[in-house]
Amino acid sequence: MRYTVFYMTKVRKETELEIETEQQKIGYFIKELRERRGMTQEQFAKALNTSQSSIPRMEKGEQNFTTELLLKISNVLDHQIVSINDSIDFEVNGGKKLSGTIKTNFSKNGSVGLLCASLVNSGTTTLHGIARIEEVFRVIEILESIGVIVKWLNQNTLTITPPNKFTIENINIDSAIKTRSIVMLIGPLIHKLSSFSIPHAYGCNLGKRTIAAHIYALEELGVKIKTTNKSYDVSVKKLKPAKNIVMYETGETACENVLFASALISGATTISFMSNNYFVQEICFFLETLGVKIDGVGTSTLTVHGVSEINKNVEYSNSEDPIESMMFISAGIITDSHIIITRVPIDFLSLELEKLKRMNLKYKILKRYYSHNGRTKLADIEIFQSKLKALQDKIHANIYPGINIDNLPFFVPIAIRAKGQTMIHDWYYENRAIYLTELNRLGAEITLADPHRLYIVGGTALKGAQVVCPPALRPSMVILISMLGASGKSILRNVYMINRGYEEIAERLNSIGADIKIIKGN
Repeated sequence: MRYTVFYMTKVRKETELEIETEQQKIGYFIKELRERRGMTQEQFAKALNTSQSSIPRMEKGEQNFTTELLLKISNVLDHQIVSINDSIDFEVNGGKKLSGTIKTNFSKNGSVGLLCASLVNSGTTTLHGIARIEEVFRVIEILESIGVIVKWLNQNTLTITPPNKFTIENINIDSAIKTRSIVMLIGPLIHKLSSFSIPHAYGCNLGKRTIAAHIYALEELGVKIKTTNKSYDVSVKKLKPAKNIVMYETGETACENVLFASALISGATTISFMSNNYFVQEICFFLETLGVKIDGVGTSTLTVHGVSEINKNVEYSNSEDPIESMMFISAGIITDSHIIITRVPIDFLSLELEKLKRMNLKYKILKRYYSHNGRTKLADIEIFQSKLKALQDKIHANIYPGINIDNLPFFVPIAIRAKGQTMIHDWYYENRAIYLTELNRLGAEITLADPHRLYIVGGTALKGAQVVCPPALRPSMVILISMLGASGKSILRNVYMINRGYEEIAERLNSIGADIKIIKGN
């Protein structure tokens, strides 16, 4: 199999020996990555399930590297080393100002959640506003493999018709392990199958993410989940409503799962410490369309009045993505541009805009209206060229109504433009802050204080560079929009992570003045 190897651009000391062979280059690259991760040779060998003595040989280039081995090393070190030739890259000619109007697309997280929620309904569900992105494609592949009929009617509308009997034993494992959304099948399928297994998934590599909140909440409803090395084994004897489920963590997918489960259990189930973020509200709106009454939507305590069966043909429209709106705001700021962003879910960006106002961003809300679901409030926002200043306080995310956890990375390009020093605290994930230091390749001045805190010195000029997408969606997108603000040409390698969450993003950014070329592997 043919492949391309990517190397770090770190400058080596003059005293180091010149590396002559391709194999030695790969070995040195691996050694540099391992040391950067703070991993000993012993730890590295254990993670690779190989002997410790093989690591020095590997790092000296004295061992042949198969594609399989390089892919395994990439996974262990959280950094892509090998790219199969059908990967897609972006070539960015940066330093250009953006202008004009850009529309916010439909929500990624809402799309995925609604696809899973549709399995609660035994009838045919027609969903409008489903994003055509890789994450959605993986979920559809999973659904089709277990017997669900999915048909696209147009660009963003599809129908979902569940089978009389789910063939869970035929589940598409290759697609399942690529998306963490697989765990959200548990809530609907407990009503269709007495026992089943689903594989562990990966998705973004953002550190350890357990499903404890799912397990504890579903146990209250009568579900048993056993975790093995490769799968979650689920069994149900008798489902029952719960008077007060306290969410172990306010994670959105766990909250969605317990909503799916309780919707088809007759009686009232009360759940406290719930997320009331935009895509959890989206699920509540959809379940209400199916006839499930839910008290407290938009608060942290919900009471679901479950029903014994749902079998109806319904239509529902997914709302827009506040994370994409925030990305466009950040892109406008890093390029010092004047743009208009339409269909912005304003309730889920209010605090972000307040922080930006205190950083001296000039913006104007042009008009307000509702999304097609009739529930989500939208606005058109005009962003003006502004001279930003750093906040004295740290910028950190929190459970809604705090700054959205997925919006936090987009403050990094903004901080690069702001005069002064900004501290960004990404407490939620172990790895994401580390990935954002890749912006130093573009000339940013970012210091990693620890795995969760970044210090950014604003006012530095960015320049073009070659960067490989990290294994996480939002950091990858942050690198792309930062390249828009970097003078000269940049190459962003293997943009699958971006395509997981953003539909035709290069073409759409180009429509407002960006210069991004899509390069497909041979």
